[in-house]
Amino acid sequence: MDLFSVVGLALALAALVGGSILKGAGLGALWSPAAFVIVIVGTLASILLHTPPSVFKRALRILRWTIRPPTADRGALIAQLLEWSNVSRKQGLLGLEAYVESQSDPFLRKGLQMLVDGVEPEAIRHMLEIELHGEEQQDLAAAKVFEGMGIYAPTLGIVGAVLGLIAVMKNLADPSKLGHGIAAAFTATIYGIASANLFFLPVASKLKSVIGRRSGERELAIEGLIAIAQGENPRNIEARLAGFLH
Repeated sequence: MDLFSVVGLALALAALVGGSILKGAGLGALWSPAAFVIVIVGTLASILLHTPPSVFKRALRILRWTIRPPTADRGALIAQLLEWSNVSRKQGLLGLEAYVESQSDPFLRKGLQMLVDGVEPEAIRHMLEIELHGEEQQDLAAAKVFEGMGIYAPTLGIVGAVLGLIAVMKNLADPSKLGHGIAAAFTATIYGIASANLFFLPVASKLKSVIGRRSGERELAIEGLIAIAQGENPRNIEARLAGFLH
């Protein structure tokens, strides 16, 4: 679990609620069904309009990476690659066949299977890099869904405020309704700016960092698998992969 994300979300909520209370507006000022419909539902409508269904579904799947990013231990991955290197030097590449089915990561399983099948090193690199690039582009497109929501939400907050002020203008003859009406109008602006800057944009940035780290691990795996295919000494492989630990 990413504790920084959990703490960040908690602090975001505390900042919004606490700020409202300390300013004297109270919790009631943060609740407005009309603002919710205009800003949150409107933002969802906008993102659905410009996002392909497959990308939106992937965005929902990777949202959990904000709190629970894919587990990664580069040291453990290097140790695993070195183990495979030692096995291949003693038993040949066919000796790695027993490790294929037990490998839970589809990317590593594919690379390991190509080693067992005797595919040329450059062909292994080419195919794995294509898969890496395709996976990375799909994940980045999914992360940009939240980035897009962070762009739409503030604008829709302004729309909500304008609509609220229009309603206020219709009640100018009744001064008792003006204060409440103006406050309700600006609630939509709070929804838009707060949701964008406290959730949508930070989530997009966090997902991009997770995707970048994940791609780095894939690159490490590719270099290790190529070194095994080329029959390099395990000590040389360890030295070669050590740079990925920084």
